[in-house]
Amino acid sequence: MKIGFIGGGTMAEAIIGAVLSGKLAAPEDIVVGEPLAQRREDLAERHKVNVTSDNAKAIRGAEIVVLAVKPNQFPTVAAGLKERLRPNQTVVSIMAGVTIAALRDGLNHDAVVRVMPNMPAQVGEGMSVWTATSELSEDHREKVRKMLKAAGRELYFEEERFIDMATAVSGSGPGFIFLLMEAFSDGAVHLGLSREAARELVVQTFLGSARLAQETGRPVSELRALVTTPGGTTAEGLLVLEEAGLRAAITEALIATYEKSKALGG
Repeated sequence: MKIGFIGGGTMAEAIIGAVLSGKLAAPEDIVVGEPLAQRREDLAERHKVNVTSDNAKAIRGAEIVVLAVKPNQFPTVAAGLKERLRPNQTVVSIMAGVTIAALRDGLNHDAVVRVMPNMPAQVGEGMSVWTATSELSEDHREKVRKMLKAAGRELYFEEERFIDMATAVSGSGPGFIFLLMEAFSDGAVHLGLSREAARELVVQTFLGSARLAQETGRPVSELRALVTTPGGTTAEGLLVLEEAGLRAAITEALIATYEKSKALGG
């Protein structure tokens, strides 16, 4: 697999690392177009991939072209690529909010994939949701799927409208979870635990709870009930959270994130 990256930021590097670890491509088969010299040097040193400041060079000979720039940079990037993309190349966008229609129009290209990965891809535990145009070849569709699986799990949607919804849950979700973990840690310190002990307790509790839900496949409401003894300590704490409106606040946060994702796409 030959891949050209436009943008060498954190998420691009996570995908590069996953592709290399999964042996889907060799370092010499990856070219990263990145404007910042220091960032180019870092990527070349850490991953031994090819780097350039010229986006046209980054996509030359690539089967898959990954657009990993900020949404507001897309018009400028597209202007430099639209006459250089070949029909047999597949463009994979990880830009939040930028629609399939915008990608088609901006690039004058039909073989397009829209992906929303998330931050845990950095450790191979990502969740990527994606959709693609009908012009995508079966070979390239499978290559995209393998690339996303190398970074964690992937979920394909036939309808693009679900991508913005999933962006609110899995794309932005880690930020919300980290806030909860931060609040748990602060609360633990308030009780008298050290920062180090609080971090270990909180991280393992979140990790273990998530793995339990994943491994058992049981509804999280059922698992929550199992740990809630009537009249016990957990029930007392849950009462406080419910009275504080935690459920409603999370739902409102997801709705706001979803609306913002749509707004980014214009």
